[in-house]
Amino acid sequence: MAASALAADTVTFNKEVLPILQKDCQVCHRPGEVAPMSFLSYETTRPWAKAIKTAVATKKMPPWFADARYGHFSNDTTLSQKEIDTLIAWVDAGAPEGIAKDKPAPRVWPEGGWQIKPDVVVKMKDPFIVPAKGVVDLTNFIYPTGFTEDTWVNSIEIRPGSRTVVHHVVVSFRKHTPDTKYGMQPVTPKPRDEDGFQQPIKKGSRGGGGDSANGGNLEAVYVPGTTPTDYRLTGSAKLIPAGYDIVFGMHYTPNGKETPDQSEVAFTLAKEPPARQFITLQPFPAIDSENFRIPAGDPNWETRVVCVFNEEADLVWFMPHMHLRGKDFSYRLIYPTGESEIVLNVPHYNFDWQFGYNVAKPIHIPKGTKIEAIAHYDNSPNNPFNPLPKRDVFWGDQTWEEMMVPWFGVVVDSKIDPKHIVTKIPEDQLKQTASAR
Repeated sequence: MAASALAADTVTFNKEVLPILQKDCQVCHRPGEVAPMSFLSYETTRPWAKAIKTAVATKKMPPWFADARYGHFSNDTTLSQKEIDTLIAWVDAGAPEGIAKDKPAPRVWPEGGWQIKPDVVVKMKDPFIVPAKGVVDLTNFIYPTGFTEDTWVNSIEIRPGSRTVVHHVVVSFRKHTPDTKYGMQPVTPKPRDEDGFQQPIKKGSRGGGGDSANGGNLEAVYVPGTTPTDYRLTGSAKLIPAGYDIVFGMHYTPNGKETPDQSEVAFTLAKEPPARQFITLQPFPAIDSENFRIPAGDPNWETRVVCVFNEEADLVWFMPHMHLRGKDFSYRLIYPTGESEIVLNVPHYNFDWQFGYNVAKPIHIPKGTKIEAIAHYDNSPNNPFNPLPKRDVFWGDQTWEEMMVPWFGVVVDSKIDPKHIVTKIPEDQLKQTASAR
């Protein structure tokens, strides 16, 4: 139905528009969330009517970057054409409010701004003051979980204290030892050149995650655009062993104003041990300067990671991660039969919205299947986000450096050792395969 046809029977905010906003927009467009304006009421939404029309007509909002030709995802925020036409017709009609009796009941959000209803919340004890300028190297903060016995959690949500300075948060769990000190861990500043780049990692000084894709050093992650990870949707849970502490791995980006941050993590608890566990895997390429060097001016530099599954698993979640030169990112499965399929393609990577993609129906992975992640970068002057197109770029923590992390989540039997689920294929074997093509 065209927007002009809808306008004949005037569309109102209370009857037709508010239900769409509740379903697709308010998760971000409410106080305390990432969007700068609230769409909870007519009074707060009406001033943005023309901007809403432009955003939905161009499909800029709600943001979603997965290629519809590959895979289906339960958290797809794409509006239907009927919903788009409805919003446009409302604006074209003068954005009327309508009558009160047509208004649906408000969508109820958990207290404290959480999207889950937490059983346990762990918060950084003291605010960390992010300076107005300069470089803040990756910083860890360690705190007790409060769990005195093995605990299965069935959802995790990370909330940054100040979204304006938190680039990302990586949450992990670490076994407590007599030497463990709580609070902020000492950071040794990394030497940087005149452009702010750290010294390139030399060959052999640090690998690309080793042969294991998961060393137990990531359990949940926040970057702009992520939503809580709810393991209940896949009939699984995640284990926090007794005697383990929680580690907040914080990446801060100064914004010109001294800003305090006090981030927190919330959990919901499983009532009993599950039959299946959710494992977050984080393979990445060799990050030494020989393997990860994006040449100055290169508009389409490629790197890839390939892992082989040593166990049967169900693939349920993806989260590609790059920085400002990220161009596109895809995941492909190569089955033992030789058949292959693309299971996620992000043709236009957007650093401002780094989604986790929840698979609508788990993808069963037979033992021996390979998963290949391929990323391309635009280090040319044609990339408007490229801060320094005239120099080579290496692996680094800051946004003006680069990364390639193909996070993905699987569900396996709860007795399986997470470190044995997949094995990363070494770079030299990948190069041999590429040269043989």
